[in-house]
Amino acid sequence: MFDGSSFGVMHALVSYLLQPVICLLLLFTAWAVIEIGTLLSERLIGLKRWQHSGNIDDFETLAAKRIERTDFLTRIAPMLGLMGTLIPLGPGLAALGEGELSILTTAMSVAFDTTVLGLLVGIVGFVVGRLRRRWYEQTLDLMEANEAGV
Repeated sequence: MFDGSSFGVMHALVSYLLQPVICLLLLFTAWAVIEIGTLLSERLIGLKRWQHSGNIDDFETLAAKRIERTDFLTRIAPMLGLMGTLIPLGPGLAALGEGELSILTTAMSVAFDTTVLGLLVGIVGFVVGRLRRRWYEQTLDLMEANEAGV
């Protein structure tokens, strides 16, 4: 059913994925830092401005986009971390079979580092998303109350 060439092609394709996965994970880490900064500026300045503007439709659109961004971080970063874990384990285990412990050590370090980084970015995305949802709901309630004249 499967021959050695099928596995060789699959292994070659998967091995090319490690570098893009690591680059994406670093990009997502930078994105998470930017989201933290955006969250702080929203809390200190932005939400009050939106509340006083009274523009509910634009606020809802902005809120949906920003929540979607953090949901994306929350879901995708841990997946990239898992990919970054599994990809180097194949060559690492092969190196173990050949007695090359230094290659195994490097592969395990990359595997653990990508897992931790992916989970960290996912946690940041989750926390930022939860805070945003709560703050946006409160701001929207206040804007609707002001519009109703309460």
